[in-house]
Amino acid sequence: MTVLVRRMADAAIGFDRVVIAFLAVLALVALAAPAQVALSLGFTAQNLLKIAPFLAFSVLLAGYAKASGMDNLIARVFTGATPQMIVVAALFGALSPFCSCGVIPIIAALLAMGVSLPAVMAFWLASPIMDPSMFVLTSSILGPEFALYKTFAAVSIGLFGGFLTWGVQGAGGFAQVLRAGVGDGGCGGGVVRDPKPVVWRFWHDAERREKFRVAALDIALFLGKWLALAFLLESLLVAWLPAETVIRFVGTDGFASVAMAVLVGVPAYLNGYAALPLVAGFIDQGMAPAAGMAFLLAGGVTSLPAAMAVFALVRLPVFALYLAASLAGAFLLGLGFMVVG
Repeated sequence: MTVLVRRMADAAIGFDRVVIAFLAVLALVALAAPAQVALSLGFTAQNLLKIAPFLAFSVLLAGYAKASGMDNLIARVFTGATPQMIVVAALFGALSPFCSCGVIPIIAALLAMGVSLPAVMAFWLASPIMDPSMFVLTSSILGPEFALYKTFAAVSIGLFGGFLTWGVQGAGGFAQVLRAGVGDGGCGGGVVRDPKPVVWRFWHDAERREKFRVAALDIALFLGKWLALAFLLESLLVAWLPAETVIRFVGTDGFASVAMAVLVGVPAYLNGYAALPLVAGFIDQGMAPAAGMAFLLAGGVTSLPAAMAVFALVRLPVFALYLAASLAGAFLLGLGFMVVG
């Protein structure tokens, strides 16, 4: 606990953008409506306490993935015929513990080594939408049905993008994939170039136990600060955003509300974990669940950090297909949630 507190203090001193945003929002609320500060802090603390068991499980799961070397499994995914690789890559992307930015160096290595672009696209699209920690937290905040459908949607968008890319390549597209000067993914691509065996019982190794400790503390800080900011913003949505305003734009199941959620999700999405409480707040205010699903799907793939990383890595036609597949997939799967949600 002392180490975690020290890391949080170091983050604040080091101008952590999330900590600064949290304090800035509190300061603005204190100026505009002083009485709301205590209410918002109470709301934030109450919700953090509510999801604490799920948060702890997510932290332990992320630490285990890092310490055991589960990322080395990725080298085994991209082998075989292209259709087979697309299917396996989409499944692995939705279930693997990689965030949208953390997977970038691995993708760079795969592409530089000549791995099939359709398979890489399938993995790339599915990975940022869902992972084991995301599944646990989505279940706790939005419910297990929402989490299960979001996992299905992640795989579906990956398959859609992968097979679409395969079709474009078959028609002669994408002769050049990577931008000039892009290397093989640096140290992050080592799991592809020189994969090591996974050590499932890592606790017998002192070095791996240290990796677990560091990774668990890092993800605890990461999730804790983003969720705290998200719950703070949710408290303000509940207090200040009239429910009728939400209902007017995205409050009914239909093409228009889902399309609006997809478009809003692209610029408004901050972080996959932070988005969960915000969407829960919008749904409580009257947002259609299908629109909430579309927002999470579109924003997960096209969030600014992920999109910029993709843009810096591949040539414009590949980037354009990446955006088109993610947005079209989010829209179609959002509509699909109206049927099953």
